[in-house]
Amino acid sequence: MYARLLAAVVMLLALAVGGAATAQTYAPPPPQAEMAPPPPPSAGMWVWRPGYWRWNGRGYVWVGGRYVHPPRPHAYWIPGHWDARPRGWVWVPGHWG
Repeated sequence: MYARLLAAVVMLLALAVGGAATAQTYAPPPPQAEMAPPPPPSAGMWVWRPGYWRWNGRGYVWVGGRYVHPPRPHAYWIPGHWDARPRGWVWVPGHWG
């Protein structure tokens, strides 16, 4: 019972961060061309986080880019990417650098 609950929590966490719980058998499409619009006029620093292909359990769906506030001064966004591995394509989430 505990192992089944733990497995369900791990799978939900993997999906929540935009990743895939397992490797996908075929590559995602090429990234869509996006032009970042002007940043929001409100005060503060904004960083453009580009869009990416997300696996939804049946296929890839595009998640458009958006502006986000960095967690600290001088932080920069390192985009996630799909990585070809021996067992298939695996999502490597983006993170702040």
